[in-house]
Amino acid sequence: MPCPALPDGFDFTDPDLIQDRIPLPEFARLRQTEPVHWVTQPYRVSGYDDAGYWAVTRHEDVKYVSTHPELFSTNVNTAIIRFNESMDRDRIEVQKLIMINMDPPEHTRVRQIVQRGFTPRAIRSLEDALRARARSIVETALAGAADDGSFDFVTNVASELPLQAIAELIGVPQEDRSKIFDWSNKMAAYDDPEYAITEEIGAEAAMEIVAYAMNLAAARKECPAKDIVSQLVAAEDEGNLSSDEFGFFVILLAVAGNETTRNAITHGMHAFLTHPDQWELYKRERPATTAEEIVRWATPVVSFQRTATQDTELGGARIRKGDRVGIFYSSANHDPDVFESPEKFDIGRDPNPHLGFGGGGPHFCLGKSLAVLEINLIFNAIADAMPGLHLTGDPRRLRSAWLNGVKELRVSTGPGARP
Repeated sequence: MPCPALPDGFDFTDPDLIQDRIPLPEFARLRQTEPVHWVTQPYRVSGYDDAGYWAVTRHEDVKYVSTHPELFSTNVNTAIIRFNESMDRDRIEVQKLIMINMDPPEHTRVRQIVQRGFTPRAIRSLEDALRARARSIVETALAGAADDGSFDFVTNVASELPLQAIAELIGVPQEDRSKIFDWSNKMAAYDDPEYAITEEIGAEAAMEIVAYAMNLAAARKECPAKDIVSQLVAAEDEGNLSSDEFGFFVILLAVAGNETTRNAITHGMHAFLTHPDQWELYKRERPATTAEEIVRWATPVVSFQRTATQDTELGGARIRKGDRVGIFYSSANHDPDVFESPEKFDIGRDPNPHLGFGGGGPHFCLGKSLAVLEINLIFNAIADAMPGLHLTGDPRRLRSAWLNGVKELRVSTGPGARP
């Protein structure tokens, strides 16, 4: 049935909307009245030759789409729900070389290889080094703060540990981490005019990462080391990544493992400082459930998309073969049929079946354990060294069609919490 509560032309992927806010009230209306809703778009506004997409808003439906790749393909149109008008089909096709945009069985083959680097043992082996890095990051932010104790949390804290974790994981020298940061920003920030990033610049940044990673892979093939790169590309047995496959895997790490964790940490800090009771609870008890609630609350990826491979029905809607289907994790993670009082930030929430790491199925986040570890380590370090941290300004949000990003969050360790 129609949803009169939404104004004509309302588009959940409008980057101006996402820069201003996550449209939780509109998601709530759709979940109640039309959980699978057709969103009409101007031709090619998203870079696709169609007239719009289906917005899937309920938790159960997002899970269904995620776990039925035979009905809902990632490969046909990629997982990115909106590029912009300048995006041509040739560049969309190139995106299919990235694992997140593959379907089984090719996705299964690549994932079975790369998951060697994300076993519980592999993640545990990073913990001591990342704990030390988390403490160093916080100490460096303190030392470099202005005279009044203020600094930008995004640049000085949130961005650092994900970058250093990737460097630690694949053997990128720490002195090169700023390159990865710059390239990943350019790939993800093409909708934000402040960065003056075009699709072309984003594509160039992606190729820079691929070239860098291919050189790294070639070096490991020539001289294997005790790192994940050697495990993925240098072994002589069958079932390894080619150099170009490894390059596109590093692109995935740079965005999926860097941008998302950075934004989860930033949103988590903002949530703590706007919910002081939860910050006091965390400092006192350090609940093991904290990281999962931060990811639910932040939901760094607002949405991904799939494309219907055949005519089907979902949530009362008749979806045709070739239709794009947007799965909105931000809506699913606030579904009151699944979460009690979803509007509350509750670090003791348990159970917490959020979809911030995906809705299950083949594309469930490979790096979940690493992300949870990073979040736990950085907030432990912050609570130990900056217990009196407070906000000095509102977050400046990223203009993006699908990322819940924050560009700047001003905080201070100085006296006087912001009212």
